[in-house]
Amino acid sequence: MIGSDRLRRALLGATAATALTAALVGAAPAAVAADARSQQWYLDAMRAEEIWKKSTGKGIKVAVIDTGVDPNTPSLRGKVLKGWDASETKGDETDDYRGHGTSMAELIVGSGASGGIRGLAPDARVIPYRVSDTELQNEQTVNAFDMREAIEAAVDSDAQIINISMASDYSNTQTREALQRATAKGKLVFAGAGNNAKEGNKPQYPAAYPDAVAVAATDRNGVVADYSQHGEYIDLAAPGNEIPVWCDQNLKSYCTDEGTSIATAIASASAALIWSAHPDWTANQVLRVMFESAARDDDWKPGTLSNYLGHGIVRPNAHISRNIGKPGDPNISPLTNKRTDGGAPGSTPSPGTSAPSAAPSSAGSPAPSASDLTQAPDGGPTSDAVVAGSSGSAEDGGRTGLVIGAVAAVAVVAAVGFVLVRRRRTT
Repeated sequence: MIGSDRLRRALLGATAATALTAALVGAAPAAVAADARSQQWYLDAMRAEEIWKKSTGKGIKVAVIDTGVDPNTPSLRGKVLKGWDASETKGDETDDYRGHGTSMAELIVGSGASGGIRGLAPDARVIPYRVSDTELQNEQTVNAFDMREAIEAAVDSDAQIINISMASDYSNTQTREALQRATAKGKLVFAGAGNNAKEGNKPQYPAAYPDAVAVAATDRNGVVADYSQHGEYIDLAAPGNEIPVWCDQNLKSYCTDEGTSIATAIASASAALIWSAHPDWTANQVLRVMFESAARDDDWKPGTLSNYLGHGIVRPNAHISRNIGKPGDPNISPLTNKRTDGGAPGSTPSPGTSAPSAAPSSAGSPAPSASDLTQAPDGGPTSDAVVAGSSGSAEDGGRTGLVIGAVAAVAVVAAVGFVLVRRRRTT
């Protein structure tokens, strides 16, 4: 559990992988095989098949605040609930203007149908809230308060988890207050740490707010990506490299890409798995178990955190299959060490209110050993109405044998000045 001594962090000193994705240098990401599941190396490394025998995320709803979620992809049919378009632009929350939000939703709950992405929590459901990125802001008149209002609407929905795979250089008092309310009402908010560590490493929001779980990205060897933002606000890390997502808004093909957006979706799905296995727990207990069961290196001193990995790499199987991590006090936030209202465990404390049709008013356990990081050889938003499509069956295919290697953090790079190009970017 994080106490008031949040600054006590271990600066781990190994070197990260140096390759950047094509997306960061302006070229198109690499296309993947027709079967996206075959490219999802992290599912095997995390022993997803073993997890799914005990928990699939059933009963958990995840609010996806992003570029929209198309409910009609084969992998999302029957998995997308009614949400809200906070951006107030053309279309609605089911019109994904980048393909980014649809990708995040599939990484969380996708069925894998027709060779699509298989979500880590395939029986959870998503509630989409569409907000604008800077490109859309340059193209159309948008609601300038869409992020804050989307968070407020998600807090008032019956989603237990809020996924924000977007980031901005700028803080906002009203958004911070919305996140405080999310914590008070028993929600878990995961946000991308940002992808500009090599371009100044400026803290990104909402990830840097105390009431958001800031998620960094790692590669398939468990090494923090050199683009992944680092600092005192990092809470967890998750796989984020060489992972299939939709190439663009046309949703015609998948490409491999990387980023803390992806890592955030995987962290949200991990929380859904644990919460589904323990529906009577509060958000505080789910997050505390995630912290205590996270993968970390042997040299990691107990009681310290990393500026690169926070508590470590998400590892739901460690708790679900091996009971690593204790839930602890249901009413104390492991993020802020403050008491929360909590409400009924595993659910919204009070009946959720529907998202408005118009904009709302602004009114520890011992560290796991290094051997734990490697796979063994044997190894309205309150409505449940599904948006479009028909129910898709979950597929159980997959193989095991990949590993998450020993944890290492990126070497510290000198901060450099940079020109701010976009106000809000996907992470």
